[in-house]
Amino acid sequence: MRNSRMLLLAPALLALAACTPSGDPATEAEIAAETAESEQTVEPMPDEPMTPATTARATLQPTAGNETGGELTFTAENGAIHVSGEVRGLAAGSVHGFHVHETGDCSAPDATSAGGHFNPDDSEHGRVGQGEHHAGDSDNITASAEGVATVDVRLQGATLGDGAATDIAGKGVIVHADPDDYTSQPTGNAGARLACGVIEQRETSGEE
Repeated sequence: MRNSRMLLLAPALLALAACTPSGDPATEAEIAAETAESEQTVEPMPDEPMTPATTARATLQPTAGNETGGELTFTAENGAIHVSGEVRGLAAGSVHGFHVHETGDCSAPDATSAGGHFNPDDSEHGRVGQGEHHAGDSDNITASAEGVATVDVRLQGATLGDGAATDIAGKGVIVHADPDDYTSQPTGNAGARLACGVIEQRETSGEE
């Protein structure tokens, strides 16, 4: 009786063995590849380094009792900062000192809250391109007959958006009542402050 049962089970066991792949090289290679792929550790992409801003803006607002205002653009180029834009509300043909100051705070009525000239290297005041000068020093600006000054000056010794001690991002910019004589210490005898703005950087990635 026992032998007859074994005879009956034998065909079923043979059929089951035929349905189960065993030793198939192609199948084993596929399984090994899938297993290796599933076990691979995906490495996180490293953070891209921050690129310093190359452009910043400042909107000039008049101090108490004045009407001077304007818009300025600061652009890092060729190791310096090019400042461009317009200043309005000036006397016809007047000449004015124009500097970056150490604090981006225009809250005081006379803008004294912006502090003194931006001078991270503790230099003497002077004229850009002619010896020692502050990083915030620039040439005077001159108003047209309509009282508008077209700004086209450079800052040397300053940087933009790199977080260094020379970085002008977040600093103040001042238009003075009188011309800078480029000699008197510490401010060139440029007089009162007609307008004040804060330099606000813009991150750039090749697109404006």
